[in-house]
Amino acid sequence: MRIAIVGAGIVGLAAAHALLDRGHQVTLIDPGDQAARPTDGNAGWIAHTDIMPLASPKVWRNLPAWLMDPLGPLTIRPAYLPSLMPWLMRFILASSPVRIKASMAAIRAINAEALPSWKNLLFSLGLSTHLRENGILSVWKHHEAFLRAKDIIGRQRDLGIGIDILDRSDLAQLEPALRNVEAGVLYPEACHISDPADLASDLMRLALERRAQHVTARALAVEPKSSEIHVHTNDPAKVVVADRVVIAAGIWSRLLAKTLGDRIPLDTKRGYNATYPKGSFGLKRPIMFEGEGFVTTPLDTGDRVGGAVEFAGLDARPNHDRISAMIARLKRFLPDFDAYQDARRWMGFRPSIPDSLPVIGSSRRDNRIVYAFGHGHHGLTQAAITSQLVADLIDGKASEIDLKPYSAQRF
Repeated sequence: MRIAIVGAGIVGLAAAHALLDRGHQVTLIDPGDQAARPTDGNAGWIAHTDIMPLASPKVWRNLPAWLMDPLGPLTIRPAYLPSLMPWLMRFILASSPVRIKASMAAIRAINAEALPSWKNLLFSLGLSTHLRENGILSVWKHHEAFLRAKDIIGRQRDLGIGIDILDRSDLAQLEPALRNVEAGVLYPEACHISDPADLASDLMRLALERRAQHVTARALAVEPKSSEIHVHTNDPAKVVVADRVVIAAGIWSRLLAKTLGDRIPLDTKRGYNATYPKGSFGLKRPIMFEGEGFVTTPLDTGDRVGGAVEFAGLDARPNHDRISAMIARLKRFLPDFDAYQDARRWMGFRPSIPDSLPVIGSSRRDNRIVYAFGHGHHGLTQAAITSQLVADLIDGKASEIDLKPYSAQRF
């Protein structure tokens, strides 16, 4: 079949290869100039060990202090609060014990297949050299805070996730540059990518070599007709005609879904990062600084610190003071790090749903149109398994994962 994929971020690119594998003709529709897409500036983690939604006790415990700090790990710009209220109401509803339990089960169902799917995809394309299998580390500044996380750690172990609990001396041996932490957890099976932008570039290059087409335009509307589907773009001369359409345009998917009868509570948790010259942090593996709202990653192209959540919509100017505040907090843990050297600063739009589950499924108006967006912090993690689920939907094949929790109609 002729498949049009709206969006050439990491999810759209992975879907392109899954559909090419199954013999379909693929056209990627993407403007190619979306500097704020998270594909190009994320932390590079395949965080398949994550099991908790954002609406979790950990977040609610820290939320009051975070919201009091305008440059802290989570902030809402006052002017954007009225627009955000519907999302926030659904976030509150998603925080009930029953809903958290359901979200955890759905997150685990897809994350359990995330790493095997990535390994299969990278191996099949000759891109396995992008994978860095050094584990991922979570650290706590105070032992008391670590003890509050033991319930989640226990649940992860019950699910078969490998975990090594570390004390201060263990951490000093594992990461000598790290200071002022009293406890840690190493996830030895977790991985990261050489550089997310480089991986996306290779995936696009290979898709084109496999005879996928790239229409450089922004999709404005998807129009189902009796025997085909038309995708209209901002260039009237570029109307893509397809048998099936996949909408994988991240935060930009919301308006397209609305025109197809699905009002999806999709908003952007704007993330910030800075990338320093390689080796600047002196760290060997990615680290989650628990309670601080940021992570670090030793990418092949430089050492990246990123994170934080800012609700301010698509139009507000970036507030790079948030990066400066994040770097100041990082300096407390890496006293030998030279924070004054030049760094590349970036802000991007994470497409996020209140229950922390992506939208994967057919549109309300026409089951020939498939959604694959809203992955939040797990876009890279879940891209490869999402691509297989999308290909199953396109082919009318039953998936091994129950897709009901990810349906657009759950709202």
